[in-house]
Amino acid sequence: MTLYNWPRAAAFGRVIPKNKIYEHAGANTALKDLFVREVDQIVWSHKLAPETVNLAATKQVAEIQVFRVSARTATLDNDVLRAIDKAIPFPLIFEVAHGGRVRLTAAYKRPSEADSARWVVGDYFLGDWLSEDALRTPLPVVLNMGALYERLLEPLVAGQTARLIPGVGEAPQAPFTPTEADRPVSLEERIAQAEAIKAQTREVERIKARLGREKQFNKRVAINAELRAAKQELERLTAAQPRTAVMDD
Repeated sequence: MTLYNWPRAAAFGRVIPKNKIYEHAGANTALKDLFVREVDQIVWSHKLAPETVNLAATKQVAEIQVFRVSARTATLDNDVLRAIDKAIPFPLIFEVAHGGRVRLTAAYKRPSEADSARWVVGDYFLGDWLSEDALRTPLPVVLNMGALYERLLEPLVAGQTARLIPGVGEAPQAPFTPTEADRPVSLEERIAQAEAIKAQTREVERIKARLGREKQFNKRVAINAELRAAKQELERLTAAQPRTAVMDD
């Protein structure tokens, strides 16, 4: 995982009052309380746009906004991020900072097919925590804003999926085949695969919890069979993951 050296020309540096997020996100009392407990400050730090990064806009990605959230807790509730995403009509990349560390976080955000004025926000993908003074790398070299957005999201998707993969079952994973590993994979497909692995991982853990609570032998046998099937499905999903994280521009 890496942090990016956002271009100086893209610096925005505007502190966003929480009440502005509340207004645009239609925040209720519970969400406001969540912001009070977990968020210290929100800064609209950079605007990645054609005029600031010298890349052409695309139909779905005209600009990308970078928001830095100074968190009061090590775990920031996704409802906080979703409220900010709801308030800003552009794709967002978050830098969440806490205790001298920072991590990138983002959800795939796209205009609704039914109403282009509305946005669809998917699940959030979390990067690794890194030191605030970690070396930052330049932005990926791409041809347009859409490709830049994909290249910024893809390591988050791949990284979070990789963290779920160890220990999925006792049997080794099936080897990759050229058709599985080497074919081009779109960002949407990668995200769908990642979300399927996440959901199946939860299902495996749910069945394990049932097994741990069950005392009757015959019921444990049935739950064990269900657990084996769930693990096999998780291993199948894992084996379908692309070998590399390289995406076409």
